[in-house]
Formats: sequence, structure tokens, C-alpha cells
Amino acid sequence: MRYMCLIYFDPQKVFDDSPESNALLASVGPHDRELSASGRLVSSEALTLPKDAMTVSVRDGKMSATDGPFLETKEVLAGFLLIEARDLNEAVQIAGGIPFAKVGHVEVRPVVDFSQPRPKL
Repeated sequence: MRYMCLIYFDPQKVFDDSPESNALLASVGPHDRELSASGRLVSSEALTLPKDAMTVSVRDGKMSATDGPFLETKEVLAGFLLIEARDLNEAVQIAGGIPFAKVGHVEVRPVVDFSQPRPKL
């Protein structure tokens, strides 16, 4: 089953050029290569900072686009890993190994299997 690992962190902590943040950033490539070699990494991407984003909405048939996202937190969505895992427990274990989990948060969410019934709300 596929799981999306959404990575959130405070850019001020990750890009402060401290020895700790530099070591963290240096560990990301080797971690992703190891996960890929194990057959668990499907895809991964880093995102630019929110200042480069646009937020789009459509209301009453009219589109509006505004600079940046709506933020009330210092942590931002910084990237993702799409992984393969047996179940949610294994996906959580894999997410715990993502280097950014040490300074931020990793949200683990199953990817929808459209061959299954829709979720009940």
C-alpha cells in the first residue's frame, strides 16, 4: 500500500546554517537513497518556501489567486515522500527515519485506493 509522508518544519531551524542543520540536510540524500534501494521509496520532492507559492480558489465561478499560502504557524509544508509499506504501522516506522522528523513533523496518510468503496464520514 502507498502512503504519503508530508514533511513540515520551521525553515528558520532548518536553514540557519548551524552545524546541526547542515548535518541534517546532508543526511537527507543518503536516507532517500537507502529507502529507494529498499524498494520503499516511490517518489520524493522538496518544495520551495511559501513565499514562492500561490493560493488559488474558485467561488461562484470566479477564480482568485493570491500570493503565498494562508499561514498561522511557523512550520510549513516542505516536501513529501511517497512510500510503499505493508500497513500504517510500517509506514509510521519508515516516517520516523526521515531526517526532518527530528526537527519538525511528518504526517503519514494512506493514499486513496479508488478500487475500494469511498470512506464513510
